[in-house]
Amino acid sequence: MKKLIGAAVMVVAVIIIGYLLNRTPLVTVTKSGDFEQCAEVFGENIVGMLNSERMTITVAGTQIDEFGYTFYVSPEMKLMVEGDFLRSLLSCSVLVYPDGKVIVMKGDNLIQMSVDSDVAIINERDSLILKSNVCIDSDTAKLFIPIDDIAPYLSYHVNYDLTEGYIDLAKEREEPLLPASYDMRDYGRVSPVRDQGRYGTCWAFASLGALESTILPSEELVFSTDHMTLCNSYSVNLSKGGEHTMSIAYLAAWQGPVYETDDPYGDGKTNPTLKPVKHLEEALVINDRDFDTLKSAIFRYGALETSLYSQMEYADSESKYYSRENSAYYYDGDEVPNHDVVVIGWDDNYPKENFTTHPEGDGAFICKNSWGEEFGEDGYFYVSYYDKNICNKSVVYTRVGDVNNYDRIYQSDLLGWVGLMGFGKEEAYFSNVYQAGQGEELAAVSFYATDVNTEFEVYVVRNFEDTTSFRDRLFVVSGSMKYAGYYTVEFPEAIPLDDNEKYAVVVKIKTPGAVHPIAIEYNVDERTDGFDIADGEGYISLYGELWHSAEATQNCNICLKAFTRYSDGKKPEIIEEPIVSTEGDGTIDVDLDSITEGTTETSTEETEDASGSDAEEALIHTEEMN
Repeated sequence: MKKLIGAAVMVVAVIIIGYLLNRTPLVTVTKSGDFEQCAEVFGENIVGMLNSERMTITVAGTQIDEFGYTFYVSPEMKLMVEGDFLRSLLSCSVLVYPDGKVIVMKGDNLIQMSVDSDVAIINERDSLILKSNVCIDSDTAKLFIPIDDIAPYLSYHVNYDLTEGYIDLAKEREEPLLPASYDMRDYGRVSPVRDQGRYGTCWAFASLGALESTILPSEELVFSTDHMTLCNSYSVNLSKGGEHTMSIAYLAAWQGPVYETDDPYGDGKTNPTLKPVKHLEEALVINDRDFDTLKSAIFRYGALETSLYSQMEYADSESKYYSRENSAYYYDGDEVPNHDVVVIGWDDNYPKENFTTHPEGDGAFICKNSWGEEFGEDGYFYVSYYDKNICNKSVVYTRVGDVNNYDRIYQSDLLGWVGLMGFGKEEAYFSNVYQAGQGEELAAVSFYATDVNTEFEVYVVRNFEDTTSFRDRLFVVSGSMKYAGYYTVEFPEAIPLDDNEKYAVVVKIKTPGAVHPIAIEYNVDERTDGFDIADGEGYISLYGELWHSAEATQNCNICLKAFTRYSDGKKPEIIEEPIVSTEGDGTIDVDLDSITEGTTETSTEETEDASGSDAEEALIHTEEMN
């Protein structure tokens, strides 16, 4: 009995001891007064480490420093990325509206956010709380988006590795980048339909319509077609027609754009003294019908300016290629383009039966015309994917800057890309020499890539005297362009110039497969009668050792501009500005009675050669751009 009692006592003792050892203490642990401060300092140190120069940002393991995008980690330790980064490298559509609404799209996913808010709406149904707010930087006006929480909807996730010193956007899966149908009208990205009337100005309406769409929806602007048509450097009037090279040249030269309200269409007057309200920085020229590329350009950047053959002369014309009932057009003949339109979307499933003649398959581009709202579907119509001309050559304006991006432009190519020149090889050097004003710093250059996958290096020569000065050229920046087009290259750091200093900007270019990689301005026909050989000092070289005057040996100007800013941010009191001779109120009368009716526009396809010899290098050729 005593043994049983002893055993029971032992069991109870074990149970009590076990209970005492495992029970939750009754004491309360309180944080010291320094806890919050220590946590804050720790968090700041981590954020500081993530934002240090030692950290590298990669996308799918590839370092992207060369693209020049800004990143930072928020106080909540979330990666903040530029809207332009999402657009350019993750193939997203990023739209910012005047009321602060932000829409990010990729494939079939649509994410709606707002500036200074931490709420995201996914596909118009699911709500997501972001760890950091969407914001706009007050100094740069750049949009920054916290990507951690939305990355899965873009097929990525964010990995932080403090040990290895990188933040990586890792790709989770392959998904469609584009929806099956897309209409820019649904997102407020299209400016009003306009009417060219009896004049041959569709090229200008298409150019400015595409430009306006690039700026939308953040700004709703309408630009003057009169001014683009009559105040460029080409010898054209309202009836002669034009093409995208003229539009790009006018915009790149800071001749425009100007507001429609300042120079109304068809009023018989124009005003060449008007200053541009925007500065074109980049325009891509897409020379093939890769539909994914074309759709992606519309989705990410803006509408396309392109050409087709139109048998119709105006809105009320009849054509066997056009279905009035369905506002659908399909041409399968051999005629070359004669009319420019704006492509604002697509529909992969648009029925081929909607066309008067059935194409091979379904699918159509949605196009904005310049024949007023009475034409088609309130001014819009559908053009079959199989049309013989649509999008064979397209232009999209991808970067449009405010007028304060640079203070002065130096140039000698007001006509822009008229021809091509080279040494029979895919590489060449070209340069322009300019003289600075007062208190300026050299901030950027611009030039043309004449074909795809062009690589470049930019140099600067200080205190230029003669061609021997090219030996002292200083490397500034290098890069590549995927498509042909007009590009502005910003310097990593602006270069201060001495007052009245003579300087040279130099570009080494390599365009695979090209024999004439340099874009030039020269006099090719009656349209280019305004060519001025006396306004430039340009040079060309094959290897960067022997240099030849472009004006003296080839009778051309080099397409290479330079941009400066005033070093103290203020314009000097005395500065030479272009002088425009006008009468009265500054406007010039246009003789509208001499303008012939019709909307047909053509582009010259002739080729002219001008050869010069070089004792040690190759022959130099010029040819007109197609």
